[in-house]
Parts: sequence; C-alpha cells; structure tokens
Amino acid sequence: MNSIAGKGCERIIPEEEKKSLQEIERSIVKRYRKHIWSKFVKAVKQYNLIEEGDKIGVAISGGKDSLLLAKLLQELQKHGQVPFELEFIAMDPGYHPHVRKLLEENCEYLNIPVYIYESGIFDVIDEKSREYPCYLCARMRRGSLYAKAQELGCNKLALGHHYNDVIETTLLNVLYAGNFKTMMPKLKANNFENMELIRPMYFIEEDYIRRFINYSGIWPLNCACMVAAEKIGNKRYEIKDLIKELKEKFDGVDKSIFKAAENISMDAILGFEKDGKKYTFQDFYDGDKEIEIRD
Repeated sequence: MNSIAGKGCERIIPEEEKKSLQEIERSIVKRYRKHIWSKFVKAVKQYNLIEEGDKIGVAISGGKDSLLLAKLLQELQKHGQVPFELEFIAMDPGYHPHVRKLLEENCEYLNIPVYIYESGIFDVIDEKSREYPCYLCARMRRGSLYAKAQELGCNKLALGHHYNDVIETTLLNVLYAGNFKTMMPKLKANNFENMELIRPMYFIEEDYIRRFINYSGIWPLNCACMVAAEKIGNKRYEIKDLIKELKEKFDGVDKSIFKAAENISMDAILGFEKDGKKYTFQDFYDGDKEIEIRD
C-alpha cells in the first residue's frame, strides 16, 4: 500500500445519535439559521458568488466543511430565487478503501449525489515531496478539481473554506511569508479559461460547522494523509493556537484580523504589488504618479 495513504477508520453511529435527512436539512435553516445559514446567504449576496445559469462544481473532500457546503448549496438551490446547477465532485487521491467507503457512506447518508474520480495524487506526493507534502498536494488537488469541473461543464468551483481559514491564512502570510495577503471570497482561475473559484462559507465560523456535524451524527474524513499526520509543528495549527491565546487577552481580535483586509489605508503602507508589479510609497510621495487600483 502507498505509504502516504492513511488507513482511515469506520464508525458505527448509534441509532440515537442519528438524525433523519429531513431533520439535518431543517436544522440548517432553523437551528443554525443565525450562525450558518444567514452568514452563508450574506457571503453569496455580498460577493455576488452565484449568478443565474451558473453550473457550480462543489469540491467534496468528505471533511466537515465540504459536507456542510454541499448541504447549504442544495438548500439554496431548492429555496433560492436564482436558478443554478450543482455538480458534486470528489477526488480520490489514493485513499485506503476504508476511507473511500466512509466518503461514499457520508454522501449517501446526506443525499449528496457525488461523482468520485481517481487522481493518484498521493503516489506523486509520496515520490516527490514527502518532507513538505501539504503545499504541493493542495496545488495538485486544486488543479485536478478545476480540470474535472471544467470537463463536467461547470463555470465555477466551490470550496469549503470558512471564516477561520481566512484569518489563519492572513496571519500565516504576515508572520511567515512577510506579506499581507488574505484568502479571497472569489478568484478567477489563471490556467482554466472561464472558470472561477468561490468560497460561500466565507463568514461561517468553524465552531458552528463542528456543532452542525456533531448534531447530524456524521463522522467526517480528516486529511487521510499519513505523512501530513506525522508532521509535528504544522504551522496552521500553531496559528490556530496563537489566535486562541490572543482572543483570551484581546476581545474580538479575530474580527479585527478579518476586517484588516477590508480597511487597508493606501496612504499608510510602505509598499504593495499590483498585477505583478511592485510599488513603494515613495513612487507616489510627491503626487507625481498615479495608479489605477481597480481591475
């Protein structure tokens, strides 16, 4: 067996923990209306993520975030006023059969008609990048999903990144990459014509995703990568811990980090990059040069 592919696990969910599909779907718009449904709708509207006639490829990893994303989009498709299509896409990068089975069972349990295809990405990562697998794996997964979504006639690819992912990415870039760059709610694909990436869960906090999954009685997949699981000192987990510590000392610090990307003062930064070209404040200090910031 490929050394990078985890063995996964199976879970027998006690009957008393299970919720019916109807209960699960109702909970999204009732029980979790304030913290999940309303924030999902807000992101879709505020960032114009879904338009009439869209065919959206929904990336299903089998984790808690993507499973909730699938149900949110199904509910919006049923009850929203804008007609659009959905294609649920799951890439099997080389899962152990038990992990693949759990993915299939979760999707069946939640009535998500998923299309699963094999990519063999774990084999590539195992051979080329065992020391630092996550970055290359993420890039390869994204490219593979873009290609499959385009092949299936989609014009958008939806990912399950959430509010905490945005904050953590912002701090990761500041502390480790030396730049201020956040995770955007939507992006145009560079290498796939007429394809766009959207993140409809942009405002939803991870804690409420966990609560929904626990309420539903679902056992979601984790990374399933043994190399990543064995790594100590994963930077994203370090950032999670740091934000948790900061919140204990500074009330609302997570919201401030999130808002910082909306409130950048161009008159009070040393430099920035636009369309691949770098500028410093000195380029505009005497008012003799102007730049059009808008796309």
